Amino acid sequence: MGLFESILIIGVLIVVSAVISSAEISLAGARKLKLQNLANEGNQKAQKVLELQEQPGQFITVVQIGLNMVAILGGMIGEGSITPYVHQFLAKYSQAEWLDSAASWLSFALVTISFILLADLMPKRLAMANPEKVALKLVGVMSLTILLLKPFVLLFDAIANGLFRLLRISTVRQDNMTPEDIIAMVDAGAEAGVLKTQEHYLIENILDMQQRTVTSTMTTRENIVFLDKSFTRQQIFETLQQNSHSKLLISDGSIDKIIGYVESHTLLTLFLQEEKVSLTDNRVLRKALYIPDTLSLYEVLELFKSSGEDFAVIINEYALVVGIVTLNDVMSIVMGELVSNEEEQIVRRDQDSWLIDGSTPLEDVMRALDIIEFPNQENYETIGGFMMYMLRKIPKKTDFVLYDRYKFEIIDTENLKIDQLMVSLRKDLSQETL
Repeated sequence: MGLFESILIIGVLIVVSAVISSAEISLAGARKLKLQNLANEGNQKAQKVLELQEQPGQFITVVQIGLNMVAILGGMIGEGSITPYVHQFLAKYSQAEWLDSAASWLSFALVTISFILLADLMPKRLAMANPEKVALKLVGVMSLTILLLKPFVLLFDAIANGLFRLLRISTVRQDNMTPEDIIAMVDAGAEAGVLKTQEHYLIENILDMQQRTVTSTMTTRENIVFLDKSFTRQQIFETLQQNSHSKLLISDGSIDKIIGYVESHTLLTLFLQEEKVSLTDNRVLRKALYIPDTLSLYEVLELFKSSGEDFAVIINEYALVVGIVTLNDVMSIVMGELVSNEEEQIVRRDQDSWLIDGSTPLEDVMRALDIIEFPNQENYETIGGFMMYMLRKIPKKTDFVLYDRYKFEIIDTENLKIDQLMVSLRKDLSQETL
């Protein structure tokens, strides 16, 4: 075989190996979501790629058969056909005893470097950069190759499957999307500039609804405004005048004995029409929706949707009222600072310090301070709860906790409750958390 024919055959083998290598990387790396969108639009090649990804055994078998055949042929041709020409070239300059060995090793090195560079490295890098595009172009070639090598494919695939079953190893590709995967994709989109800041903020908050319980956004027990069914007309008017809520609970002696709720405008309208109005009158009293304090915000939103209500009473495992929540409270978690006109719970004073309301949900603090987790955070839900858990006592002013990179110091309390904290970056990170 002449030198030209040898180089031509090796060139063809390099092209074949490059196609197989590109197909291997592109079909493995092609994103299922993108392919599914193309398939839904009627792209038949995308559907074929998805089918190969779901059952990769035959495809991998063809890849290995093809690559090994090309490697063996390349070695045979390199050794048998190119070595004599390399020897002839070297003989012009030397007649040393090691000339035969040098010619053989040099031809081996030339063929190997050509295959590594042109048949493996460059094609795979191109396929990694554009996996979906390359996969769509090569899926037809690979499908035809699988068909032509069907007997060998079935044989090797059956042997491999048998060994995997014997070892109890699953080879089914898992493409389940988790919330963490979605968050990672959203973060990557924000960093790349694909998502605007507001869009990133909204998506994060929506995903956060699955993790946050209803107690993180409720109006707590001590802040609930309610009417007792025994209140006089004057007491009712005074309560409505001092608290401009659209809905008020009606109790029977205590906050834990709720008999329903009334809408303020309906109650006032009835008072304008009649002198005596009973708070238990069916014209004003509405049945309250009760929900457990363990529900996530997403579950609360679903309950509001199914019940047609936008107001609920939250109770704990002892059937005691712990708070109330409205649809607006839930949606405020989604929209947050984009629409909120209320006083912020976290205020940054300067580069190294923050003022934080004691009732601020832990998730908001973690986001603002870039803290991954708090110790045993399943035991509390607010930053005030964190302080009480760490201090192991009833908190007072000037008490502080050192955690992570920060110093959390209580600067105001009210009725044994932490009202406000000062959080600052620690100057001495060698101190232990109290």
